Amino acid sequence: MFKQVFSLLAVLLFSGFVAVAQNREELQKQKQSIEKELAELNQLYRETQKSTKSSVKQLAIIKRKINAREALINGINREVKQLDETIYLNERDIYRLRKELDTLKVKYAKSIVFAYKNRSSYEYLNFLFSAQNFNDAMKRAAYLKSYRQNRETQASAIVQSEKLLQEKIGVLSANKKERLSTLEVQNKQLLDLEEDKKEQDQVVAQLKGKEKELNKQIRDKENQRQKVAVAINAVIRREIEEAKKREEAKRLKALEDARKLKAAQDAAAAQAAADKKTTNTAVANGAGAGNSGSTNPPKPTLNDPATGVTSAAKDRTYSPLESTPEGMELSLNFENNKGRLPWPVSNGIVTVGFGTQSYAGTKLMQKSDGLEIAVPVGSPVRCVADGEVVYAGEVADENIVLVKHGKYFTGYKNLSTVAVSRDQKVKAGTVLGKSGTSIDGEGGILFMIMNDKSVAQNPAPWLRSK
Repeated sequence: MFKQVFSLLAVLLFSGFVAVAQNREELQKQKQSIEKELAELNQLYRETQKSTKSSVKQLAIIKRKINAREALINGINREVKQLDETIYLNERDIYRLRKELDTLKVKYAKSIVFAYKNRSSYEYLNFLFSAQNFNDAMKRAAYLKSYRQNRETQASAIVQSEKLLQEKIGVLSANKKERLSTLEVQNKQLLDLEEDKKEQDQVVAQLKGKEKELNKQIRDKENQRQKVAVAINAVIRREIEEAKKREEAKRLKALEDARKLKAAQDAAAAQAAADKKTTNTAVANGAGAGNSGSTNPPKPTLNDPATGVTSAAKDRTYSPLESTPEGMELSLNFENNKGRLPWPVSNGIVTVGFGTQSYAGTKLMQKSDGLEIAVPVGSPVRCVADGEVVYAGEVADENIVLVKHGKYFTGYKNLSTVAVSRDQKVKAGTVLGKSGTSIDGEGGILFMIMNDKSVAQNPAPWLRSK
């Protein structure tokens, strides 16, 4: 019994420790990722400070630094709470172990006292010979033997409990030290956050004096954004129209094939009627007429084995870009990899997120149809998924590559060179070109994702975590 109680207690303590350790490990990974991002942002900010051209990128970088720092502090807060919970659980376990140990010691002391009082062989023999019969005597002998074994088990349980108790006390001590260390890190990050906010205020003060120049930069970027959006929309419409034309050509060909087949069947039926001069003519004509319903064949179904399209595409909104097995497969692969798409550049920091961006302390606002990623000029830019290049060239004085993935499109803007051409099949990882400088004179690219409705998507949820 003592072994079972001790084993159950040990299992419960160990399972709780494993669960907490797994949560702590996840928090540590998040913490390391944010710390890496902060180091890269600091490096990027130092590089932008060397530029003589005024830019809102410095403000954007500081804003992302503050957001990352706050996320790091929140993560440390969760870590401290978990440590507090771990310390509480360990203290509760130590209290439980001590009570269990006290109980074991009391029971063991009683058994020792009883054994001492009955230590003489006379008492032992008297207990045996007072049995009513032989079977009763054997039971009494077995009882005395098990009683001695029980004392040994009690002693072993006490030793193991004391060992587990000391281990728990050591873990508790380590938890408390780690908590103090974590609080020190938290305090340092809070001080760094205050420094970041002061730095932001300084940059805002500097940029306020150049707000007119910066507003011009933002207007230029907005004009460029609109021109790029118009060009992309035109390319997407063109692709849809071409897909519709191909689909219509297939339909007309199917109609023509059906007409020829019917004509051949009618001719064969007429020839058979002339040769045999039998009443089979009516039957043959009837069979030929029965095929006339195929003159308007249905569109390829999403679950039609003849098209090669799998049943995984059921209940989808119809898109002309998915009317072929290849187009459907590319769409499904792109969708299935949401959250796991590789980044278009191996190293880089997102300086401007998707959507409308505002900057604290200023009236500056800008809109982005994708993610602006800061990278050194000349960095390789790679395709994020299998597809087909539908545009590769210049738009609004910026090189851009547009790749079709079924009914989805990815755009890569601000390229210094382009390494692919239109209609070229590309794979995930294919180098599309090299990064160049944006309109504000900084190195970087703009990465975009659109659907067949020309609606820009936020790329962040599509890309895998760094």
